[in-house]
Amino acid sequence: MALRNVLIRDDDNETLRKKSREITEINEKILTLIEDMKETMYAQNGVGLAAPQVGVLKRLIVIDIGDGPIVLINPVIVYQKGSQKEMEGCLSVPGVWGIVERPTHVIVRGTTPEGEEVEVEGEGLLAVALCHEIDHLNGTLYTDKVIEYVDQDGAAKGGK
Repeated sequence: MALRNVLIRDDDNETLRKKSREITEINEKILTLIEDMKETMYAQNGVGLAAPQVGVLKRLIVIDIGDGPIVLINPVIVYQKGSQKEMEGCLSVPGVWGIVERPTHVIVRGTTPEGEEVEVEGEGLLAVALCHEIDHLNGTLYTDKVIEYVDQDGAAKGGK
């Protein structure tokens, strides 16, 4: 396992804006990437990380909101309902927080590292994290969806 460098959003880095490719084979390279991503996410005190954030344009996310890691290969949102506005940040956009509107409830279908097809149901923070990380796989950053920027304590700093 190794820590990976997290890409930072800037005008010179187009990787975070590209659409990721599906993973067609779960091999040692993918399993190593998963372990590296988990280690990197925890080292950065993040709740989620998508492969493009470490420079790999593959459809892979890792999330841990405090209940243990969730790893999904080729995740797809198959159901969503409701609406919540929550403060978000991102390891690829350090020091910036904003209010984003997301569904309150999602169901995401994907594959585990063991090759099992699963559905993950998320509400609240887990729904936010799933949507946030899947957006990364499509080249979308949360800053594209910010309603209002806030400071670290949640005080308004103004809109886009």
